[in-house]
This record gives sequence, structure tokens and C-alpha cells, in this order.
Amino acid sequence: MESYQKLLLANKAWASEKLQLDPSYFQNLAADQKPEFLWIGCSDSRVPADQVSGTQPGEIFVHRNVANLVIHTDMSMLSVLQYAVEVLKVKHILVVGHYQCGGVKASMTNNDYGLINNWLRNIKDVYTKHHQELQSIEDDQERFDRLVEVNVIEQVKNVAKTTIVQNAWNSGEYPMIHGWVVDLKTGLIKPIIEIESKDSDALEEVYNFDFNKKKSKKLEDVNVEH
Repeated sequence: MESYQKLLLANKAWASEKLQLDPSYFQNLAADQKPEFLWIGCSDSRVPADQVSGTQPGEIFVHRNVANLVIHTDMSMLSVLQYAVEVLKVKHILVVGHYQCGGVKASMTNNDYGLINNWLRNIKDVYTKHHQELQSIEDDQERFDRLVEVNVIEQVKNVAKTTIVQNAWNSGEYPMIHGWVVDLKTGLIKPIIEIESKDSDALEEVYNFDFNKKKSKKLEDVNVEH
């Protein structure tokens, strides 16, 4: 039997088990989703969002990419974020990294990995920003672990810098943003940072948008020297 066929058999067994416990399980699941959480995590197969968090289908909205990055030109991530905040009205955004992250490790080297170099560049920028702290850590593993943590911190801040989140805050709505790191050796989650409003000291003032001014303000209104 091919490996993919085992997945199909496992799916049938899972569906059958759910129906035995609750005959209306899939009918209710198909009706709607009202997740309280958005999980922005790493694509690593060892960190499944639902199993790590103990959530069930319908309870957590998920976006995953290499090294759990929040990049403001990533339309996939931004689309997920907008839908989660503006439509699903999630209360919590969880940016979740993990120790032993291959993407973070690769970013610490000078190796040429091809196309993914462009993605890893974002983590290298995080390393540069925290260069003094990271270079003061003599142990390689400890420096690696700390880069995982500060990467999560910077990605949480990137979420908070979006107009999507700040507009929700301006309207007096959620979400709170949490930065977590999963320890693969224990399975436990380590909270790293939390931001609940644009008034937090975590963001520099220049990143805070003023929504009280008319949205009719356009870029062409700004005096630019040509």
C-alpha cells in the first residue's frame, strides 16, 4: 500500500469515529466557523497547530509559512489576517515559532539556498537588528534559540504594524497579539511577548496610524520633491 493511501484510510477512520460520537458532527462543522484564534505558525510538520494547542476543527484559523514570518508584501498572509480580523473577528492572534526551526538556522549561515534566500533575508534582518545581543551569546545553541525568540517578537510587531489590526483597535475591538515559542523537546509553549493595543510601548510611534484623520488623505496629497 502506498503511503498516501494510508492517509485516505485514516481519513475514513477519523470521519467514522466522529460520527459515532456525534451523528451531527459534520453537519454542524459545515454550517459555519467561529474561531477565536488566528495561528500564524511555521510550516514545520512537527508543529501542528491543532494538536499543539489542543483545539478542535472550527476553533482555530491557521496560516503557516517557513519560520512563521509576517511580511507586509505577503498577500497570502495579509489576506488571511484581514479575513480573520475583519470577518471572523478573532480575539487572539498567535504568532508561534519553535526551537530547532530549520528556516531560522539556515538564516544564520552564509550558504546559498537558492530561491528561499529571498525569504530568509527577512530573518537575517532580524539578526542584524538584534546583532549586539545575539553576538554576545557565546554558545551556538543558545544563540540559535534566542534568534527564534526575537524572530517571534519582530513578527508580532509586524502584525501590530498593519492597518488591519490597528483599524480594529481604533474601533475598540480585538485582537490581542501573542508571541509564543514551542519547545519540541517538551511539547510546551513558552510565551514571549503580548501586545493588546497600538498604545503599547512595544511599537515605535512612527508605526501607529492616525485613523482620526480623514481617509480621503491620499499619497498624492503629500508634497514630494520630483
